[in-house]
Amino acid sequence: MITVTLICRNEAKNIRACLQSVKWADEIIVVDAESIDGTPGMAKEFTDKIFVKDWEGYASQREFALKQASHDWVFAIDADERCSPELKEEILSIINSGNTAENGFRIPRKSFFLNKWIKHCGWYPGYQMRLFRRENVIVSERLIHEGYKAEGKTGTLKNDLLHYTVNTIGEFMGKINHYSTLRAQEKKDKQKIKMSGLIFRPFAAYFQQFILKKGFMDGAHGVMVTNFDVITNMLTYMKIWEMQNKEDYKKTV
Repeated sequence: MITVTLICRNEAKNIRACLQSVKWADEIIVVDAESIDGTPGMAKEFTDKIFVKDWEGYASQREFALKQASHDWVFAIDADERCSPELKEEILSIINSGNTAENGFRIPRKSFFLNKWIKHCGWYPGYQMRLFRRENVIVSERLIHEGYKAEGKTGTLKNDLLHYTVNTIGEFMGKINHYSTLRAQEKKDKQKIKMSGLIFRPFAAYFQQFILKKGFMDGAHGVMVTNFDVITNMLTYMKIWEMQNKEDYKKTV
C-alpha cells in the first residue's frame, strides 16, 4: 500500500497531468495553500483527501502532508512533475516485494527547460529522495531546496521522475526572483558580502555551469539555463548585500 503526497498552490495548469500519472496509488493526499485558480476542484477528480493549509513554507507544508498519509510507503511528487510509466512499475515492484531492507530511495529526475531535456548544467540525474517509509523520514528545515532525509539504509532507483520546470521565460523569471530571496535569507548570516563578491561570483557561476558542468553541450537551451543560473546568483548576493547593509543604508537616507 502506498500514499502519494502533493503540496501545491495555484497549479491549475499542472495538477491534472501530475495526478493522472499517480492515479494508480492507493491513496493521494493533496495539501493546497488556498489556491484561487481552481486547483482543488481539479484535484477532486482524483482524490477526496484534499486539505487546505495556510502557506508556512515548503518544509511545513511537506511535513503536514506526511502526517495525513495512511500507508507505510510514501511517494512525494510536485505539481510540475510526472511519474513515468517505467518509474511506476519500479516503485510497485519494490512495494509489492515486501522484503526490501531500504527505508528510502533516491529517484533520478529528468528536468525539461522549454520542453527540452537538459542533460548537463548539473541538472541530470538530479537525484531526489521521494520514495520512503513514512516512519523513517524527516523533512529538512530549509527555506528553499528542502528535502526528505530517510534514516537507515537507502537505495537508488533506475527510472526517471519527469520534471517540467520551465515552460515560459516570463514564468521562470518570477520563480527566480522568489527563489533568490529565499536563498538570500538562508545565507545572509553566513558570510559578509563585499563588492568583490558581487563582481566575481557571477563569473564563477558562469564558468562552473557552462564549462565545468558542460552546459554548452545542451546548445541554446544550455546557454539560457546558464544565464538564468548567473542571474539567480547575482540576485541572491545583491539581496544578501542589501540585507546586511540595510541599517547602514537607513542611516544615510
